[in-house]
Amino acid sequence: MRIVVVGASGNVGTSVLAALAADPDVESIIGIARRRPQLEVPKTRWVAADVGEDELAPHFQGADAVIHLAWAIQPSRNQATLRRINVDGSARVFEAVARADVPVLVYASSVGAYSEGPKDRAVDESWPAGGTPTSFYARHKAEVESLLDDFERGHDRIRVVRLRPGLIFKREAASEIRRYFAGPLLPSRLVRDRLIPVVPDVPRLRFQAVHADDVAQAYRLAVKGEGRGAFNIASEPVLDPARLADLLGARRVKIPAGVLRAGAAVTWRLRLQPTPPGWVDMALAVPIMDTSRARTELGWSPVHSSADALLELLDGIRNSRGFPTPPLDPRSGGPMRVRELATGVGGRP
Repeated sequence: MRIVVVGASGNVGTSVLAALAADPDVESIIGIARRRPQLEVPKTRWVAADVGEDELAPHFQGADAVIHLAWAIQPSRNQATLRRINVDGSARVFEAVARADVPVLVYASSVGAYSEGPKDRAVDESWPAGGTPTSFYARHKAEVESLLDDFERGHDRIRVVRLRPGLIFKREAASEIRRYFAGPLLPSRLVRDRLIPVVPDVPRLRFQAVHADDVAQAYRLAVKGEGRGAFNIASEPVLDPARLADLLGARRVKIPAGVLRAGAAVTWRLRLQPTPPGWVDMALAVPIMDTSRARTELGWSPVHSSADALLELLDGIRNSRGFPTPPLDPRSGGPMRVRELATGVGGRP
């Protein structure tokens, strides 16, 4: 098999490359990234391309499958840039898949694509994918799913799969996740269990997580299988304030959701951190997912628990861990994180 991975240098992409390279049925891989990394992966040839503007179809010619992972979370204050990459870029990837006559397309959707849903029970993939209106991330994920619906109707010869994972963690992605969500003012050394004193006890603060290496196996299985449509991807257990407090040795403090959101809004407006309050809205809105379909139809089974994935991430942040790719490199923020500050904390790429 010949596989193209679009957006191959990030958190999920690097794990997908490793999973594919270890599969004896995969002969060659093209890893597409906006900036060519130093990372060397067996069977993999890197190609520098921007999904928002570069020609993609020639790189897809002769491929057995395209895995589309490319997505932007920052700059959060520049909606035009985010839309060009996330929505318009995805549409360009889908069009290039059709022009190159690639038989399989696997797209990286998210739990964020779902409309508001229950936290006390799990929903399957039939739950509406309308997103959370106040979250650019959720809106874009929902919009791209709608584009993919249209693509499927017009290209029934192409097997289309969309994976909807929960929060995705691994140690090597720690610097990227800290940079994208917490910003330059977070002291990394303080991010550790027993040093996090409190956990906000907010109604509906229940979420699912999964290790990037386990997500990568889901992509590998999706490429090789016969399944179509959406698959929820998450590990157990569901993480809530009680479980987080137990994991971190912290105390639960009851906080109204509005106060949590207001704190995110104020600190974002003051450029103290790069995450707009829509992320809080999305976290409290999205449902708990039932992963039965992935387990039965893909044969997917995670190796890591959600708690292990979270603790691994915190360890990586504390120790400034990363990987030799531009998104994951701990040095991407510059000395003393000066480059992060120079962007206006989410204001520019």
